[in-house]
Amino acid sequence: MSAQSDRYTIAVTRYFEAWNAPDAQARAKAVADAWTPDGSYTDPLADAGGHEEITAVITAAREQFPGFAFRLTGAVDGHHDTARFTWELVSEAGGTPSGGGSTPVAGSDVVTLDGDGRIRTVLGFLDRVPAGA
Repeated sequence: MSAQSDRYTIAVTRYFEAWNAPDAQARAKAVADAWTPDGSYTDPLADAGGHEEITAVITAAREQFPGFAFRLTGAVDGHHDTARFTWELVSEAGGTPSGGGSTPVAGSDVVTLDGDGRIRTVLGFLDRVPAGA
């Protein structure tokens, strides 16, 4: 794996650490570790800028889907300062790495990174969303 590939993988790993942080304090720290201070997150349901707003978006998603976790579903692909990847929200009830349960939400994200590998922007696309979400 090249140093550039490692950079993308590390950034995406931090991204999922933020989405899966178990409590508010851990979530705020994980967002600060993953995103630049002026970073942003945009998908069809949210448009957030800065650590506080991004943390609020993640908290709202975690509250809407308790007992679920976000998981990478393929390889991280990237070039220059941009990476893309696919993910799904899985039930943790199955106790397996893939969640072993339902996957109500799935999508793909494109992130841009700064020179230190922190996220500047996330553009999210939702491929599967439950009715009423």
